[in-house]
This record gives sequence, structure tokens and C-alpha cells, in this order.
Amino acid sequence: MLRNSLFLATLVFVGSDVVHAADGVALFPPNVRLDGAGDRQQLVVTDTAKGKTTDHTGDAIYATGAAGVAVVNRDGILTPTGNGETVITATVNGKAAKITVTVKNATITKPVTFESDIQPILTRLGCNAGACHGKARGQNGFQLSLLAYDDDFDFAAIATEARGRRIFPANPAFSLFLRKASGQTAHGGGRKLPEGELSYRMIERWIAAGTPRTPVSAPRIEKVTVFPDSRLMGFKTTQQLALTAHYSDGSTRDVTHLAQYSSSESAYAAVDASGKAKAGPIAGEATIMARYAEKFAVSSVLIPYPGLTTDSLYSKLPVKNFIDGHIWAKLQKLNLTPSDVAGDAPFLRRAFLDVIGRLPTSTEVRAYLVDKNPKKREKLIDDLLDRPEYADFWANKWTDLLRPNPYHVGIKATYNLDQWLRQSFRKNQPYDQFVRELISAKGSSFTNGAVVMYRDRRDPGELTTLVSQLFLGVRLDCAKCHHHPFEVWSQDDFYSFAAFFGRIGRKGTGISAPISGSEEVMFVKERGTVSHPLSGEVLLPTPLLGTPQDIPAETDPRKVLADWLTARENPFFAKVIVNRVWADLMGRGLVDPVDDLRETNPPTNPALLDALADDFRKNGYDLKKLIRTIATSSVYGLSSIPTDRNVGDTRNYSRHYRVRLRAEVLLDAVSDVTGVAEKFDAMPTGSRALEAWTVRFDSKFLDSFGRPDPNQDPPCERTSDTTVVQALHLMNAPGLSGKITAETGRAAKLAASEKSATEIVEELYLLMYGRVPTEAEQATCLARFEKTGAVRRTVTEDLMWALLNTPEFVFRD
Repeated sequence: MLRNSLFLATLVFVGSDVVHAADGVALFPPNVRLDGAGDRQQLVVTDTAKGKTTDHTGDAIYATGAAGVAVVNRDGILTPTGNGETVITATVNGKAAKITVTVKNATITKPVTFESDIQPILTRLGCNAGACHGKARGQNGFQLSLLAYDDDFDFAAIATEARGRRIFPANPAFSLFLRKASGQTAHGGGRKLPEGELSYRMIERWIAAGTPRTPVSAPRIEKVTVFPDSRLMGFKTTQQLALTAHYSDGSTRDVTHLAQYSSSESAYAAVDASGKAKAGPIAGEATIMARYAEKFAVSSVLIPYPGLTTDSLYSKLPVKNFIDGHIWAKLQKLNLTPSDVAGDAPFLRRAFLDVIGRLPTSTEVRAYLVDKNPKKREKLIDDLLDRPEYADFWANKWTDLLRPNPYHVGIKATYNLDQWLRQSFRKNQPYDQFVRELISAKGSSFTNGAVVMYRDRRDPGELTTLVSQLFLGVRLDCAKCHHHPFEVWSQDDFYSFAAFFGRIGRKGTGISAPISGSEEVMFVKERGTVSHPLSGEVLLPTPLLGTPQDIPAETDPRKVLADWLTARENPFFAKVIVNRVWADLMGRGLVDPVDDLRETNPPTNPALLDALADDFRKNGYDLKKLIRTIATSSVYGLSSIPTDRNVGDTRNYSRHYRVRLRAEVLLDAVSDVTGVAEKFDAMPTGSRALEAWTVRFDSKFLDSFGRPDPNQDPPCERTSDTTVVQALHLMNAPGLSGKITAETGRAAKLAASEKSATEIVEELYLLMYGRVPTEAEQATCLARFEKTGAVRRTVTEDLMWALLNTPEFVFRD
């Protein structure tokens, strides 16, 4: 009863982010004020019945009270026709909703200005996108700033560049700027702006008016909001969005027709240029982003699986900790049901591979399968976390994120960083201390491995992109050159953050690639600044969303940064690491990619991400406790076999997601099952791939399965994709063949042993899959041993090779 009560409490909390409207027809916005002949308002008409809301904007019947004031077209767009006040009625299935509309200056056309009207059109049409005129050198001699981040540059390019040849105020329709966009003159981008279309007419009016800029005294846009900001939708239904700009003087403006829209998951819900979202035929969720004038808003779309499920189904699901309650609640919102609990055999193999990165031995499998302890799964996780292999496995993950090219920083420096990482995980150093030690590192690259990050990344800007991405989940790269297109970050934010690294000093011979073998000492200088690349202004160190810090000369700015990074109230720090660990264990991050936390890329389960981060802080930033919390949840123990109500789910953890084994883990697994160790350059005999301190050694196996390119700068992103090269390598690689057929290998020893064919088959299945063979598998394998002329060793080798080439071996289930 206690578990069910905990679940229900969580369900109420998680479900509270979707507010159900009262039954009946509703019309948005509740009242409208139109000012000027060109003003307009996108209406949204919805009908709610039994808590289900359906969009009827395109098929509602609209009626106007006082004639001659305003009209509504079939798409729900309201425009003025005369001054005065009227009532607009929208009727759906005999039910009606009304709003009051006030119009003034109906005969006066407001001026079109560059920043408020023209730039948004260029952004909406993709003219200033990276694939078109917004790329580094523009397109066909015409360059715009990427996504309109530089107003002056764009105005000059359109109105004054090349002696103003693109603009012809005497005859606006003859302007090259319009003729190209409308397809009247050859245009590589095609016909973007048909003649007579609203945006075409706005640009034509702007040119005729003398290409006016938006006055400096004009109200500033402060934010945009989208309606609805969340919606439950049925398969293949639509929902019209309405975007409103809010200005510094308190006024608002409908900018639905000027905005740019995109969907995070078009398979679930796509969106067109008019802001109409359309759900697909798959249960899931998507985030619709609407962007106008460097401001954006998001609408969350949830598409439940058709058909009803009962509350009792979810209340009876097992809840081992808070994770389960949040996941079950999300599944109920989507009408998804979880898969069954995974059996002991797949759970054992999964836990070994997830926690320590190696396969269980046949002895360990046999012991676990016969263990009757009801708490044996929890005990298994605890035992694995205490094993020495844990440190090497998890340190290996971090080497992808921090390990540089040894030919750039030096072999000894690379080795020292690797050993520092491994030692941090061996002593289970709290994550906040780990980050603090890395950020504030100083001393010799020959004695302190943590300083190697500063030997590798020598420019404050390079350190900014690395630190913000790894420890905040914020990708500031875009803001180095322009305002981030999908976030709030600007160039000021980027270079103010970079100022924390402006006083790093270095003593020694520095970098002398390709052989940088010398020692280098990192220290903090009393002076050192970072300036804005455009204005030249010297910027004070400033945390993201924080205030500038005037740091005394005797204080290391990096310590101030480390204090802010690891502060409990930091909104990013704990979330990005718990999301990264969740992805390692569950196959996909709550936010994906794992280091791209932003409003336009929201988590699939925000409440769970918050709860994981809070729990991580309460547990002293203990990574082992975080792993244990996840691995002992009921959700982690689900089977990977889908049901008919979750087969399309890849984001909400209704089942366990299979992932191909990491390159080093797979190579070690091959060595373990064949009984033949791999040989690595610069490593002692018998070393495992997970113990390698560099990727600068030849290994066709590791390259085939995605180890990082040694010339790639960290952080290196691996993919779990499968390729033809991988399949061909497992089938044909001479090195793999040599391991299987080795005289000292396991196949030869099994064949020469007194074990029966049945026992050999069982041993191989236990080693490879962590389970005993089924009756059908056993019969098929034994038939090969019993075939006339069969050679016991050859059959054993063939069976081993066949099992190595199966998804069950290559994937973590």
C-alpha cells in the first residue's frame, strides 16, 4: 500500500503540467485590439469534450456582429475593415464562443520597418540560414548574417551594398531583391516569395517607403508566447498555433505569420510555415519551436496511444524508488504500457556490462541463476559497484570527453591525465570535487594530470566551449560568432564566460606538435583579459545568467567559476551529469543529445530529471549512489521485448532499449570468451582494452566499432550505430579467427576436455549470452557435433564464431 500511495502521489504531481480546459468551445485570444490597416490576429478555436481538446480553427463557422469592422477568413485570420467594435462568434457543432474586437486606424497603413518586419521574413523563408545566404561567405555574392543576428550588416547588404543595386525604390517590384525571391529572375534558392503573397507585399512597401529602419525609440520586443503551450493530440489531428510578441511598452502583436517553426520530432508532430502542427500516426511527443526576432517559445505536443487504459493497471506497477513513479506516470499520460520484467539472465548480463563493462563468467552466471534471494538484484548492483573494474570502465567514458591527442600535448601528459581520471573513480571522488579539481587545476603537466586540459585547450574561447558543454550541458559554440539561434545566449555571454580563463599562465616550451614532449606548468597571472571581438570592450568574468564578477588579482577566477558551477542552486550542473549517466544505463538520455540542455530541446520527463538531480545533490554528488538508484529501479529491470502498446516508443522507457556494446567492452568480451588476450602497444601483457591510456595504437577492431579518432578534439561523441564494416569484421577478421582457433584458446581447451557436447554448448551459451540454451538451440548445436565426420574442435570453433556474430552477443539487452 505504501508503494502504491507513493506512486499515486507522484502521478498527481507529474500529470499536473497538462491542464485540461473546461468542456465547450473556446476562442483565443479572449479579446483583440487591431491597430492599422495591416494589422491581423490569428484566432485559435478549440472544442473540449470530456477533457479532450480538438482544434477547429480551420473548420469553425465565423460570424461578425457589427458589420464593416473586421472579417475572419477560413484559416481563422482576423483582419480590420473599419474602425469600431464588434463581436466575433465561432461555432463548432452547434456550440459557440465569442470574443470582442476593437479596431482603430483601420484606414492607416503603418510603416514597414527593417528589424520588425523584413528580417523576420528572411528568417522564416530560410534566406539567412546556414545553407543559404547566411553561410560564412554567403551565396552568389550576397551574404546575410546567420539568422539575422547582425541588423546593421544585413541592412547594408540589402540596401547599400554594390551601390544599392538590389533595391529600386522608384519601381519596387523591379528590385532585384524581390525579383530573385519571387522567381522572376534566376535564383539558386528557387521561388521563395510568390508575387502578391503577404510577405512579398510587405517587402514591396518597405522598398517604396525608402527602406526605413526600425526607430531606436520604438518599443523593444521582450518575449514571445505561443498558444497553446501544450496540447494532447490524437493521431493525424492538427492544431493551429498563435504566436504573440510582447513589447516593452506593454503592447502585443500577433506575429504568427512572421515566425519560423520547427519540430523536435517530426515523426510525432510536424509543423508547417503557418504554425499548424500535425500529429503523426505514432504515440509520442514533440516540441514545436516558434522563433521571431531572436525570441522563441515552445509548445509541447503529446500524442497518446489510442484506446483507454485503467488507473488500476498503473497503480499496481512496482515502485522501488522515485524513478518508477515518474516513468509510470508518463506512460499513463501516453496510454503506453510497460514491458514485462526482464528475466534473471538478461538482467545479470545487462548489469555487468552497464556497471563494470565486462561479461559475467559462466561460474558467476550459474551462481546467480540458482540464487533464491529476493533481493539478489540489489545485491548484485552493490557488489559490482565495489569491484575494481568499475573505475576503469567509467574512467574510459570520461577519456572520450577529456583525453587529447598525445602528439599534441605529449605522451607523458596524456598518460598523467588518464591516470588522474582512473584514480578519481577508484576513490569514488564526489563529482563536484572532481569538477572543482579539474577547473582550478595548476602545476606541472608531469605531476598533475588535471592540468592537461589547459595544456590542450590554450585559448579562453576553446575552454569555454569545452567547459560549458561538459559541465553545464550548454553548447555555446554558436554564440562565439552570433546570437544562439535556439537559445538565449549571445556573444556577450560567450566572451564574458571566457573571461574566467583570461588569466591562465603557462611556463615551459609549450606545444611543439607532432612531438610535444616537454613539461609545462600552469599558473594564474595577476592580469589577463578577454575582449568582445566586435566592440573591443574588455569583459568581466560572468557566469551564465549571472552578474559580472570583479575578481581581485590575488584570487583565481577559475575558483570563482568552480564555486558557481558546483553550487546547489546552479540550474545546469547536476542535471547534465545525471542525464549522462541515465543515458549510459538506459540507452537514451532524458535529454538527447546528453549535453544539449535547452528550452527548445526539453527532457522527455522533466519531473524525473529534476528528481534525479535533487537526489544526486542530497547524496553528496556520489556517482555510485546515482548508478545504484537507477540500476535498482523497476524501470531499469524491464525487458527489452516490446508489447503491442509500446512497440513505437523510443523515448519514454516503457521497455529497456538495446545498445551495441562500446568498442573496448566488445573487444574485451571477445578476448574473455575466446580465452586469448589482446596485445596493445605501450601496455603490459594481459591488459584489457578498457585499461588503455591512449587511442594512438593500431586496432582495426576498435576502429570498426567506433573508438574516437585520435586526431579529434575532445569531447568525442561516439555513436552506437551498426555498420556493414562491423558485420564484415566479425565474420572475416583474421585477428578474430586467430583468437577462436588458437591452440591455447578456450575452444581448443573445451574440445580437448572431458566435457560432453551438451556441456560444451551450455558453457559457450553461458559465456556468450549469460544464459543456458533453449531446447531448440541445444538440439541444433548438438546435431553439428553428431554429424558424420564432425571434428569436435572444429565444431566448437564454428559454434563460438557463430555465437560471436549474433546480435545477442554484440548488443547489451
